[in-house]
Amino acid sequence: MNSPELLPIIPSPLREASAAALEWPRLREYIAGRTFSPLGRAWILALEPCADLAWIDQQQQRTAELRAMLTRGGSFDFRGLFDPTTLLDKARIEGAALESTEIRDLLAVVERVAAWRNLIDPPPNGTRYEWPGIAAFSAPLLAYDLAPLLRVLRGKIEPDGSLNDDASPELNRIRRAMERQYRAIEASLRRSLQTLSEGGSTQEDLITIRGDRFVIPVKSEFKRKVPGVVHGSSSSGQTVFVEPLETIEQNNELVRLLDEEQSEIHRILVAMTHALGQNSAAIHLGACILAEVESHHARARFAETLNCSRPNFTQELALTAARHPLLELRMRADAVVEGIEPTAPVPLTIILPAEAKQLIISGPNTGGKTVSLKTLGLLALMAQAGIPVPAEEANLPLFKSIYADIGDAQSIERNLSSFSAHVVNLDRISREATSDSLVLLDELGSATDPEEGAALAVAIATHFLKLNAWCCITTHLTSLKVYAANHPGVLNAAVGFDQQTLTPTYELRLGVPGASAGLNIAARLGLAPEIITAARAQMTTQTADIGAFLDQLHNQLTAAAAERETLQLRERELSREKARVEVEGRVEQKTRTKELEAKLSSLLEDFAYQLRETVKAIDDKALAQKIARDSDRRMATLRREFSEQFNSTVVAHTTRADKNDPAAQPHIPKGIKVGDLVKLKSLGRQARVDRVIDTKNFEVSMGPMKMRAAIDDIAEVESVKVVTPLEAARKRGGITVATANNDTDYMTSEINVIGRTADEAQTEVERFLDRAFLAGLPRIRIVHGTGMGILRRTLREYLRNHPHVTTVTEPPQNQGGQGATEVELRQ
Repeated sequence: MNSPELLPIIPSPLREASAAALEWPRLREYIAGRTFSPLGRAWILALEPCADLAWIDQQQQRTAELRAMLTRGGSFDFRGLFDPTTLLDKARIEGAALESTEIRDLLAVVERVAAWRNLIDPPPNGTRYEWPGIAAFSAPLLAYDLAPLLRVLRGKIEPDGSLNDDASPELNRIRRAMERQYRAIEASLRRSLQTLSEGGSTQEDLITIRGDRFVIPVKSEFKRKVPGVVHGSSSSGQTVFVEPLETIEQNNELVRLLDEEQSEIHRILVAMTHALGQNSAAIHLGACILAEVESHHARARFAETLNCSRPNFTQELALTAARHPLLELRMRADAVVEGIEPTAPVPLTIILPAEAKQLIISGPNTGGKTVSLKTLGLLALMAQAGIPVPAEEANLPLFKSIYADIGDAQSIERNLSSFSAHVVNLDRISREATSDSLVLLDELGSATDPEEGAALAVAIATHFLKLNAWCCITTHLTSLKVYAANHPGVLNAAVGFDQQTLTPTYELRLGVPGASAGLNIAARLGLAPEIITAARAQMTTQTADIGAFLDQLHNQLTAAAAERETLQLRERELSREKARVEVEGRVEQKTRTKELEAKLSSLLEDFAYQLRETVKAIDDKALAQKIARDSDRRMATLRREFSEQFNSTVVAHTTRADKNDPAAQPHIPKGIKVGDLVKLKSLGRQARVDRVIDTKNFEVSMGPMKMRAAIDDIAEVESVKVVTPLEAARKRGGITVATANNDTDYMTSEINVIGRTADEAQTEVERFLDRAFLAGLPRIRIVHGTGMGILRRTLREYLRNHPHVTTVTEPPQNQGGQGATEVELRQ
């Protein structure tokens, strides 16, 4: 198996694809917009149709498997992927050190690659997907284990690119020493400020930094009265910044510690870079695999949006209910702007029998002839580029080239008229096309004398018929309609037009030619009757007879379509009546089910009451409390299990399914609110609901990790009651709490210590932490500000060693970042 690449390698590309004429770049750009990373977008934009059936089937299969995963509610986060080649090349250089931000970015790629490897080879309790094509494509990744690399990299680099204090024991020691030195310098400078401020020598009561040295501002006229080193002045010259003599040695020690810190940071970056270099092959392989996987993910999302189907490649051409994708997307976008229900283009059906390879489409202007050509051509390109097509069913030949002569071909640069440009293009196509080509010609024989144009059009059509090329031609010329009727292997088709309303129906009727209806349209639009009469007199008898025959034929087809619509209406009415009866039956069954559920629930309540009364009769209070707690937990578990089994049984009975049928699913959780604990099916773990996004999506957290969960991923819901400090104290066992005011039983979960010294802040946080733990709060938030980082480092060090604390995390940048700390408490 060939190694994956960051961009697709297209085998056997088409000799000609007429990409611009068929709007292939526009469609490809839209699908690329469905990606989440630059890597996936680049893969889509490099995608081209080809004539290699094995490659096409492989691409279509992988897209179908990703689509099945999405249908099952699966997902994967592709954000953060980029081309890692340059950074990995640098990481392989001995002794090189990547920037911390570069390591952070590479870590995101490693995280994604490791997550994909776990998805392909999940643990025993993980979610497994049936995707043999994707699994085989990703199999080379299973030879690598990125877990050791993640242990080396994780938790060492902050989101802003700085190294975490715990990146190494030595770095932790140095920073602790720096904090102590900061405090000592601050205390010394505070003393100096106090002394100087009494004599009015200081400009203002603050400490600042000049060139890594802590200094104090002194009025210029008093600078000689303050012993120390001057480190510059303000822009106005009224203030000088002085480093007092007593803090010089302390500042020197701080500078030395800063140098040690930088040396240790460099050593850590070199070690992390070396680890990345050693795993560069796995990282690059994973990036290549995920680049293509994301392209399939984007194609799958596109296919779901337009309800596309996987094409089949046969020796016949049959498109059923096909739609032009760009036209449908534009109609949807217009509907959103206008605030109306979106509509889809009228479906196009083209079915050529085995003996026919040429289709002549005729009919009035604006009837959809050109759209039919573009739909056929673009869907053929999509199919051979591995993209599902918007059609109910698509059977297509495997084309080795696609030629399109569509629209105004006038070329000012080459000094060619429209007719000349068309002829030049037709000459090239006639020389290059083969039996494996698809040729699309719009308004063949137009832009010149009608008689000469008709003769030329018939000759060109005959040429492609002899070549046995697949060919679709639109025309107004009667001679081409007669040619199609008289030649085996050629099929007439007509676009629909309502003669009463003078509007196109955009339907394509196979087997009959279409009338241009020019005179009829002119008459209905109010052109003078004498002009219409004169025009009809100019028509030959044969032309008039053909026109009258076509009008009669289309009237008969319209009548047949109306009768078919009547039959379909009756069928829909019968279906609605059947559905109404079924709904009434389900309502009655639902009512009986609720009655039965209420009775069974009442029995469970009675049993629980009797159990509690029995426990009360036990003399040993400690034993009674233990039994009561155990029985409550067991009753809750049994009640939940019973509810799920009851609902599964009802669904199975309703759908006539057994237990293993996917239709027989337990109930969907309802009434989920902030603070509830939910069990996620995908992870098999419990998380807490932080925010209700909408009725089907929630933001949940597991410790420091936050994520988005759909309601389909939630297996169980455990409502968490708000516990007062009084109740929490009693629950913690053997504690008697008395209170004089019920309002004091509740407390906030946030404390602000900005402006406090480190010792003052630690004392306040210690008291607040005890009260929060006593109140049973699951987490608290401490706002300490950014400043020089002294408060942050002091408090986090204290919190990490506190017995009531499980985790200490920094919130996202939009929720405080380094200026706040979030703390999870033991429960």
